Amino acid sequence: MSDLIEDEGPGGNAPEFTVSEISGAVKRTIEGAFTHIRVRGEVGRVSRPRSGHVYLDLKDDRNVLASVIWKGAAARLATQPEEGMEVIATGRLTTFGGQSRYQMVIEDIQPAGMGALMAMLEKRKAALAAEGLFAAERKRALPYLPQVIGVVTSPSGAVIRDILHRLRDRFPRRVLIWPVAVQGASCAPEVARAIRGFNALAPGGPIPRPDLLIVARGGGSLEDLWGFNEEIVVRAAAASEIPLISAVGHETDTTLIDLAADRRAPTPTAAAEMAVPVRLDLLAAIDGFEARRSQAIARALGQRRQRLADLSRALPRPETLVQAAAQRLDRASERLPMAIRARVSRERLRLSEAAAALRPATLRRRIAQEAWRLEDRAGRVAPALERLIGLRRQQLDARAARLRPEAVGRQIAARGQALAALDRRLAAAMEAGIERRRTRLDALDRVRQGLGYEETLKRGFAVVRGDGRVVTTKTAAETAGALEIEFRDGRLAIGGPADKAPKRPRKAGDPPDQGSLF
Repeated sequence: MSDLIEDEGPGGNAPEFTVSEISGAVKRTIEGAFTHIRVRGEVGRVSRPRSGHVYLDLKDDRNVLASVIWKGAAARLATQPEEGMEVIATGRLTTFGGQSRYQMVIEDIQPAGMGALMAMLEKRKAALAAEGLFAAERKRALPYLPQVIGVVTSPSGAVIRDILHRLRDRFPRRVLIWPVAVQGASCAPEVARAIRGFNALAPGGPIPRPDLLIVARGGGSLEDLWGFNEEIVVRAAAASEIPLISAVGHETDTTLIDLAADRRAPTPTAAAEMAVPVRLDLLAAIDGFEARRSQAIARALGQRRQRLADLSRALPRPETLVQAAAQRLDRASERLPMAIRARVSRERLRLSEAAAALRPATLRRRIAQEAWRLEDRAGRVAPALERLIGLRRQQLDARAARLRPEAVGRQIAARGQALAALDRRLAAAMEAGIERRRTRLDALDRVRQGLGYEETLKRGFAVVRGDGRVVTTKTAAETAGALEIEFRDGRLAIGGPADKAPKRPRKAGDPPDQGSLF
């Protein structure tokens, strides 16, 4: 648009826009192009101010989209957005000129793919519970101080570091790590294989058999933790002869392995705390060291207590430190009402002065100036438009010169070959369909001929008619004025004019006559 209007200043014809004009143009462009959209992403920061609106971020692994749900729409939502939830949001794009950013106005929001997974999870949970895999009487007590601890987790994550660090702080133990994938298609078979592998170790063998197992993973979505809901993992955990602690996800995450394990830990660090006692609690039982430590602490505390008492004599009294500040606060509180009244008076005076400057004549002069400015610039639109058209025409000619017909021809030929192949496939499919339908029609025609009454006449039966009606009883035959009998090779008239009437031979396709067969 900058090429259309010339400026009065030398060296260019760029127009002058106000900030509001630019903001409005951007707003109209975005709202016109994205009037109704659906966006899939993870809910990031969620803010709920007292106004009732909901402000949140939709994000993926690279970008963030600021979003807002107005108060009325937020009250109608069936699912309220929470941080970390994967959702599909429906709404439109707009801009917020106050902060020079674009945002999405959400009208509806739904979880992405959670319903099917939750239904599957509840069905599997009920089936396994019916088998008694989650029964409390099946769970074993954890050893008080295991010598060897087996950990089933990813070797590269922060989970194993947290567990080792916590064990080192509480009571260092020997740890065997069985590396597995903690999400994805290979998660479930690898975790089940690791639990069975630890149980298969023989006591006293070259690889020590663990006294306790920990299956651990960090937090994540339902899809990330789905491997620990698989039946193969639940059955392996329930069948484990070694006591097992499940530490999958955060405290609010619940998987089926948590129900089958002997103990569930809210976090991997809590699993390490359940596995071993605090070493200092055990050392407290050693009387000799405890006595020496207590005496040393008592002497140190006595010396520091005396030192503190000596230093406290030189400190001023606490009330003297706040007296001056309290006095200043009292004086300020006395001056505050007068200051407020003075400020209100000054602002009222400024408002009166500003209102007095508003006159209709001033507004009319301003409107006349803007109208003259608009007419002046309208006269320069046509030349600027001609120059712009010429420039665009040159650019179009330059690009047209670079177009190569050979490439277009090759593409047309390739599309023609593909079309010919599709035509051949269509013709073959039509011929096969016609042949199938012809075979079926022939079979139906044979069935029709087999069900016709002519086939019954060939087996020695006949149709008797009298006075134009079918005769089915002896009494009707005796009272009929004339009879007509149809055999397989023709009709025979008995009595009355029907004996002399010529008989039309039957043709294939004629409807069957209504008569009795005998």
